[in-house]
Amino acid sequence: QVQLVESGGGLVQAGGSLRLSCAASGRTFRGSVMGWVRQHPRKESEFVAGIKWSGGTTYYADSVKGRFTISGDNAKNTVYLQMNSLKPEDTAVYYCAAGNTGWFGPYDYWGQGTQVTVSS
Repeated sequence: QVQLVESGGGLVQAGGSLRLSCAASGRTFRGSVMGWVRQHPRKESEFVAGIKWSGGTTYYADSVKGRFTISGDNAKNTVYLQMNSLKPEDTAVYYCAAGNTGWFGPYDYWGQGTQVTVSS
């Protein structure tokens, strides 16, 4: 059974930082794209960042470029999202996802989500 388990969300003031983690289990993801997608309140979901396990290529949405960094630890089968200089508009539920297509999915596996709230 494939599982993606996120952690690290919380409440932070604008300008602060958080690091999200996504621990993957149940299969190997060596050929996959791991992505972070966020769901804003009352808005459509938005792709945030992605990484290819093989080679480590990364891709970022323009809205987070320069502030967020995605990385992976193959030994731990874990993907991280380091979020710096957070803004109130970053408030959302952040989901980890895995798939074998491009950056924008469709993704085959999803985590349960973790809430990030940035206060002004």
